[in-house]
Amino acid sequence: MLDGKVALVTGGSRGIGFAIAAALVNEHASVVVTGTNEARLSSARDKLGAKATAVRMDVRDYGSVEAGVKTVVDRFGGLDVLVNNAGIGIFKAVADTTPEEWNNIIGTNLTGVFHCSRAALPHIRARGGGWIINISSLAGKNPFPDGAAYCASKSGLNAFSEALMQEVRHDGIRVAYVMPGSVRTEFSGRSLGNDEWKLAPEDVAEAVSDLLRHPSRSLPSRVELRPAQPPRKG
Repeated sequence: MLDGKVALVTGGSRGIGFAIAAALVNEHASVVVTGTNEARLSSARDKLGAKATAVRMDVRDYGSVEAGVKTVVDRFGGLDVLVNNAGIGIFKAVADTTPEEWNNIIGTNLTGVFHCSRAALPHIRARGGGWIINISSLAGKNPFPDGAAYCASKSGLNAFSEALMQEVRHDGIRVAYVMPGSVRTEFSGRSLGNDEWKLAPEDVAEAVSDLLRHPSRSLPSRVELRPAQPPRKG
């Protein structure tokens, strides 16, 4: 149980982020979800109930992140858990990817994690320790055509997580990253089709909950999560 703990979940208004927020609410944490769409944030807050609130925050903008983290700390008195989930995917060949699209992907999926981690670290340290959990992807280790920008962002996120983990572990701050494979969401506008074989957002949320339940002496720093029975090739 996470009674008395405060958790911030970026990109928490839908999909994997919402499932993680719901799981943490069920563990009795006070949960703040962030995003850039006011309507989705309002809907998520209503669905999550009284233990949750929503803050508009653009992870690409450090000023926005600082203000958002300050709002969380002022309201709840501190911060114990940061889940860096906000992410986007634009899947095009390198020759067809615009510089703006590249910057948006890297800015959200990688720089955004740096922004949030940097802003949150002093507050997690002040609580005597806590967790930073980054939602990555198996694409970070298994690149594929038309995914160069996305794969690069997730590969960078994996390396960032490994380095940060070693920097803060003696402060009682545990850093882990979760690398799901295909997940059944409308990520990047992709509609849901015949994809019952894929992971559910709740599967990723359960992996996050499992991490938070680990005793303080252990640090499972990387979790790979795959569909059990994907379609056979050929």
